[in-house]
Amino acid sequence: MSKQGLLLIGHGSRLNYNKELVTATAELIGEKTDEYLLRSCFMENSSPNVVEGLDFMKKEDLDLLVVVPLFLSKGVHVLHDIPELLGLKTGERRGSFTLENGKEIPLVYADPIGKDPLLADMMLNNARAAISAHL
Repeated sequence: MSKQGLLLIGHGSRLNYNKELVTATAELIGEKTDEYLLRSCFMENSSPNVVEGLDFMKKEDLDLLVVVPLFLSKGVHVLHDIPELLGLKTGERRGSFTLENGKEIPLVYADPIGKDPLLADMMLNNARAAISAHL
């Protein structure tokens, strides 16, 4: 059975809420599946940063690495900064990743959350919760 890595990348913030959200999301993913070696990291202001997240994955015996940006939409980080750190050209979604032992494995780069009915449901739940809490 192949061993796949999933690196979840959050934005990061000087406030701890963002790190807590990304870390908790990674934990929830881990509770739903054991098909990935799962790690989270951050673009800025939080640690581990993306380079540290990639360095962690390099030490593992993986057959594939998927990088998933925990961002709502495509912006500078998703379109340019993260691909650059992954060694991908703008617009590329596939590449290769070299492990510490020299083994080259496929790297795939996922889309951000984007337009999704689940996001609409979450926002409706938030609106209803706000109304209930303040009426």
